[in-house]
Amino acid sequence: MNQESGPHDRDHAEMVVLYALQALPPAERPVAQARLAGCAECRRELETLAPVLGSLASWPTDVLRPVAPLWDRLAQRIGVEPGQPAAGQPEAEWKDVAPGISCKLLATDPDTRRVSMLVRLAPNTDYPPHEHAGVEELHLLDGVLMVDERTLHPGDYLRSEPGTGDARVWSETGCTCVLMTSYDDVLM
Repeated sequence: MNQESGPHDRDHAEMVVLYALQALPPAERPVAQARLAGCAECRRELETLAPVLGSLASWPTDVLRPVAPLWDRLAQRIGVEPGQPAAGQPEAEWKDVAPGISCKLLATDPDTRRVSMLVRLAPNTDYPPHEHAGVEELHLLDGVLMVDERTLHPGDYLRSEPGTGDARVWSETGCTCVLMTSYDDVLM
């Protein structure tokens, strides 16, 4: 986070999200509070995050914040090429599900009809238009992803409600995300 950044920019938006999640290191909290006090747009963004945060589990942030070795293992798993197991761990295989789209299944829940997976789009790939049968949650890990008129960058989170749809999902750069969605989504 750059303290010298302009009136409201990407650094401000990132700071707001980290502040809202209580994920800032203690030394950065006073800087964040000063920015919030001086930036009306930052305060509005913080207010709009309240419903999203309310939908997340209320766990202590030290439980939610992964330790460095976990981040390292996750990076290794994501960086593994399709068909190659992660170092020392039996893993689900990456599967090519459509041209330019690979998935690695993480978990399924037949009772709630939900699935969690890593999804990788190759550069210049479109994901099929679809309607959400249940809540869809997407956490972008790398690359840039366009969802209709929104541009997502690494670390961005997108929640879509049941009955809504995405007309165009694509990546010019290629990307990897964690996707939690319903079995019953409808491709258009």
